[in-house]
Amino acid sequence: MKEYKIAVLGMGAVGREMVSVLEKSSLPISDLALLVRRNEGEALTFRGETYYTTKITKGSFKGIDIALFSAGEEASKEIAPQAIEEGAVVIDNSNAFRMDPKVPLIIPEVNPQAARNHRGIIANPNCSTIQMLVALKPLHDLFRIKRIVVSTYQSVSGTGLQAMDELDEQISAYAAGQAIEHSVYPYQIAFNVLPHIDSFLENGYTKEEMKMHNETRKIYDDEEIKVSATTVRVPVMRCHSEAINIETERPLPDVAEIRRILAEAPGVVVCDNPAAYEYPLAIDCEGKDEVFVGRIRKDFTVPNGLCLWVVSDNLRKGAALNAVQIAELLVANDWVKPVGVCELAV
Repeated sequence: MKEYKIAVLGMGAVGREMVSVLEKSSLPISDLALLVRRNEGEALTFRGETYYTTKITKGSFKGIDIALFSAGEEASKEIAPQAIEEGAVVIDNSNAFRMDPKVPLIIPEVNPQAARNHRGIIANPNCSTIQMLVALKPLHDLFRIKRIVVSTYQSVSGTGLQAMDELDEQISAYAAGQAIEHSVYPYQIAFNVLPHIDSFLENGYTKEEMKMHNETRKIYDDEEIKVSATTVRVPVMRCHSEAINIETERPLPDVAEIRRILAEAPGVVVCDNPAAYEYPLAIDCEGKDEVFVGRIRKDFTVPNGLCLWVVSDNLRKGAALNAVQIAELLVANDWVKPVGVCELAV
């Protein structure tokens, strides 16, 4: 069996999670490179061996088969061309190339075939988009969703390690009766809710909200589907929660049948027993790979309407796991080699 040399760029919250997911993955890995732009020399254990982070230089991607990027949009724009030129296939977790028409935007449970024609780079979708579309895919296939209204309740880990530290420090300060300081977010996040994620655009939506709209259309290959999102930051360390309302073109079956359809979908776990107060919770989903769905009920205000509550670990399925699953998809189908010359719109 062929073995692959893998690189991970960036050792923040997502990069560390990528290493953790890679360790338990099915990928036959012969070597691992941990690449950073600063703070080299940090030790990490992987499959019983110690690896050290090294600074990116010219030639860092020589001999690398697949590179998982988690260093942010600007770093991806700067470094991806180098990685591709030196022979690596890039799976990028940032927003840099998601809407480039020549770059596949992949969720393996949703649109795996789109990865086949990559030209050296594949984009990992936004975390909130991933869990929503995994949950909705079987319903879209059967009944065609024409409209989605979603409100997200996103954990601070979506912003990174600094935000997680800040929430922890604010909680400690509150308990000690000390002044609460903030720098990562424009306001205190502990015991608070911030009704926006990322910057505001001229249309009143945020970049995060428009990502969900634009990425859904690209991944589902459906330019007619409508998505209205409100993205909210909440004082939770890990796992994003979403209240999703959909309207379909074709009539929906009863809720019991919808539960059955979702329970059989890849990557989905149904947790839905209202009488026993059983529904997905962020604290229960941390560290788990699946997308959890509950609170399934008909929306009686519109024809063919449905409401769902969807929770998933944003650092795993929303980022690291999805990227590794893309790598596994490429290896399993012998799609690692690009089909054409990459021309990035940077």
